[in-house]
Amino acid sequence: MRRLLSTFLALAILGGVGGIIWANVASDGAGAGDLATVRGVIGSEKSAFFADPAVAAAFAAHGVKITVDGAGSRRIAETDLGDYDFAFPSSAPSAEKIQQNVKVKGTYAPFYSPMAIATFKPLAHLLVSQGITRIAPQGYWEFDVKAYLGAVERGLRWDAIPNNTEYPARKTVLVTTTQPRDSNSAAMYAAVMSYVLNGENVIRDQTQLGAVQPKVSRLFLDQGYLESSTEAPWEKYLANGLNAAPLVWVYEAQFVGKQLNDDKAIKDGMVLAYPTPTVLSKHTLLALNDSGDRVGRLLTEDPELRRLAARHGFRTNGFDQAVAAKKLAVPGTLAGVVDPPGFEIQEALLEAIAQQYKN
Repeated sequence: MRRLLSTFLALAILGGVGGIIWANVASDGAGAGDLATVRGVIGSEKSAFFADPAVAAAFAAHGVKITVDGAGSRRIAETDLGDYDFAFPSSAPSAEKIQQNVKVKGTYAPFYSPMAIATFKPLAHLLVSQGITRIAPQGYWEFDVKAYLGAVERGLRWDAIPNNTEYPARKTVLVTTTQPRDSNSAAMYAAVMSYVLNGENVIRDQTQLGAVQPKVSRLFLDQGYLESSTEAPWEKYLANGLNAAPLVWVYEAQFVGKQLNDDKAIKDGMVLAYPTPTVLSKHTLLALNDSGDRVGRLLTEDPELRRLAARHGFRTNGFDQAVAAKKLAVPGTLAGVVDPPGFEIQEALLEAIAQQYKN
């Protein structure tokens, strides 16, 4: 009897733990003890995706438990990856930089996201008068990069825009980015700006690089302090609105993911503007061993994980259906997408900008 009572008490004590264990049970009946833990380091903009319990359950259905650390995508390339099974930065150039330092088992690009600008409807309407913004026929906002660069060149301030009662700040009209030496999103911003400054051509040599580099550097230096990962300015935008920044360079997936999953996160007046031209951030997983390779294959091939990626705003199978169901105004076909410069030119541009911070 004592033995039975002890057993019963032990099971009662473990009852609370049991809920956690069984929350990770695979659909084929495998328990938490059968889940293989796979560790990765990811671009911070994918944190919400990997934190989603539905994503955890989808991996558990294949006997996998994912743990991740977030970092700026370019900073990942400088991280000791010895303790990780995969690295998952936010673009092909960042992935190429990592591959210069480590041997990889395989590469996967399960989804992508165009870069965009999170702003506010009154400001978007205000910038129409400057030729910077306009509403596309499909109902989404566009942001003319060439007109924006012209405004920066002439030092346009918010309080100098006629009839500006919404945001009469004595501040230069500037897009807020992250730190280019750390963050892929900032590297994508530099790629778009350098393309337009180079006569709407991809920079191909040192002569062209030297001509545009000072102007690209100014776009960063004039902002003052910059965060190291895209998640930080994005969260400030959500929490503080115009008290944070009027124009914030983000991944489309961050904005659309919130629209698809949290009706209260995107408040009235918050809008997404698509720069013309823009650039695609091709999220690239680098498998560092067999376990990481398994994760890459699942993200690429598993229908449920692809559906969940679309629900988090990433462009993959199911994205069009997800945004249509919510009646979101987003471009179906992205016009004016440009490629970033070649890897060596891109690195030279970013290094030149980084040196400006040290001087």
